[in-house]
Amino acid sequence: MNLNQVTISVTDVERSIRFYQMLGLEMIVEALPHYARFICDGDATFSLHKVGKPPDGSATWVYFELDDLDLFVQSLLSKGVRFEELPNDKPWLWREARLRDPDDNIIILYHAGENRRNPPWRLK
Repeated sequence: MNLNQVTISVTDVERSIRFYQMLGLEMIVEALPHYARFICDGDATFSLHKVGKPPDGSATWVYFELDDLDLFVQSLLSKGVRFEELPNDKPWLWREARLRDPDDNIIILYHAGENRRNPPWRLK
């Protein structure tokens, strides 16, 4: 099974488009005011769907992998982007930085390399 699409709920699609374009995503569908879709590396797509209000207390967590996490985070910091967590090494062998989108969804920028699919504790 191949995961090819993830959609998150946002209250303002245009505002969220600006945020995700600032992160470097390329928009491929714009159906304002209710929907937008972006292409990711590989075949996956990521989209925004307008809702009246975000779900209470249950933010979505979205992970975007980058080859040069630290350099990318520095470029966002220079644009004034605020992070909850700057790049740091995690016990699960990933390097992660954390921020939130305008609707409080948690965005994890990370680099895991081979450890994403093949950690030392992977089931046989």
